[in-house]
Amino acid sequence: MMEHIRKQYPPFLLTANEMGKADQAAVVAGVPAMDLMAAAGKAVADAVVERWSERPTLVLCGPGNNGGDGFVVAQHLRSMDWPVRLAFLGSVDGLSTEAAHFYRAWQGDIEPFSTDLLDQTKLVIDAMFGAGLARPLEGNARDMVDAMITRNITVCAIDVPSGVDGTTGAALGKVAPAELTVTFFRKKPGHLLFPGRGLCGHLVVADIGIPESVLDELTLQTWENRPELWCQYYPWPRLDGHKYHRGHAVVYGGETMTGASRLTARGAMRVGAGLVTLAAPIKAWAVYATALTGVMVAKLEVSQESEDFDVLLLDPRHNAIVVGPGAGLAGFERIRTRKIVLKALATGRATVLDADALSAFSDDPQILFDAINGPCVMTPHDGEFARLFPEINKSPEINKSHLDDKLTRARLAAKQSGAVVVLKGADTVIASPDGRAIINSNAPADLATGGSGDVLAGFIVGLLAQGMAPFDAASAAVWMHGEVGNEIGSGLIAEDLPDHLPKVLSAFKAQYFSSHQ
Repeated sequence: MMEHIRKQYPPFLLTANEMGKADQAAVVAGVPAMDLMAAAGKAVADAVVERWSERPTLVLCGPGNNGGDGFVVAQHLRSMDWPVRLAFLGSVDGLSTEAAHFYRAWQGDIEPFSTDLLDQTKLVIDAMFGAGLARPLEGNARDMVDAMITRNITVCAIDVPSGVDGTTGAALGKVAPAELTVTFFRKKPGHLLFPGRGLCGHLVVADIGIPESVLDELTLQTWENRPELWCQYYPWPRLDGHKYHRGHAVVYGGETMTGASRLTARGAMRVGAGLVTLAAPIKAWAVYATALTGVMVAKLEVSQESEDFDVLLLDPRHNAIVVGPGAGLAGFERIRTRKIVLKALATGRATVLDADALSAFSDDPQILFDAINGPCVMTPHDGEFARLFPEINKSPEINKSHLDDKLTRARLAAKQSGAVVVLKGADTVIASPDGRAIINSNAPADLATGGSGDVLAGFIVGLLAQGMAPFDAASAAVWMHGEVGNEIGSGLIAEDLPDHLPKVLSAFKAQYFSSHQ
């Protein structure tokens, strides 16, 4: 369930530009560029032989260094008596010194691009274009991809399937999906962001001799979500501690959608908050009081609901607040939800805003952003994000590429709002106002069920109550949410998530302490 927690060099994600700088830094450090290309091609060939038996293989080489890797792959497979054909798109005069060397070292025929080459082909090595491609495929390359898709040919891609933007994961036109993708040194954001993630198939990251020390020369702010990023800050219970050391989370409960905030409260308790109080309107108080045992339920009178919430927050031990799950948006509920959100933010205490707490401000988001004056985590899905940040899709950073750049959208939203933004989905992005960002990759499809996000909000507020910083709390909660989903598997419903968290926490704790002995 859990990978080993490494102590050095956390799981950075490199953009295509940053990977180019890493290559250059490796050469400066004494690793010949020729050796890097040779190692890359061999790594791909090794991965191919490990996955497939010998079969008619076509290597499609493009005009850049991706094509150079392809020449090496073809030569290695040929040396193992694989039936290999090689097609080249471009001119040898336009190749880099390294790619031209391996072009000339190829001992077979070099054929021009033609879809006829796919006849009798069982495996294609896609070495046409790498992660830095910035425009849709054209001409012979596009025709080849169209034919590969039509014929449903098995593909192994080098770096990324041709047509995938390695930085954003966007598909630049049609892309032939790979069953296997081999990349080098570090993953790229496009390997984790959809649709790129779905087009890459199984991903192998190969060591080609780039020293990890080159990472010290780069200013990197993007990571894949893994425990080594935040495990040292995780608030394990102290032997001499008590419930008040573990924080007191306040959950605002709506009047009609009572299940949502109950799930949030249970999530907060399971993740370790010492105490949880659910503040409920008087009309729904009995529902909450009878359904929850370990959670305290506070009454909010209709005539003075906001005042009662104020009184509840006067207690400084109530150090983390979550508003949104089931809060309500119909008629007066919208006004009430806005008031509760603003009162929570006015305390300056750690606050999680989810669901209705975000949509309630869709007509004037700046009111919400101006009210954020303390630690805050917002957890929108794409629909809520679009309502709260309508101008971000029109921003120059997004428009210049004409791509759905989820990573940039989340970063811009965090900077604009002043909150940590958890842009949810199969490829959840956690972004901080200071530019740091984490992409989550462990969430199973089973989590796409009603109430799942409410539990996530509870995990986050529970960690905030225990003193974790917003960026770390959000990242840890999102990762654990995914791990619990994997633990439960098929048939998952939201109610299962809090009750299965202890098993995940126990495994995580054992792994953490074993790695620090």
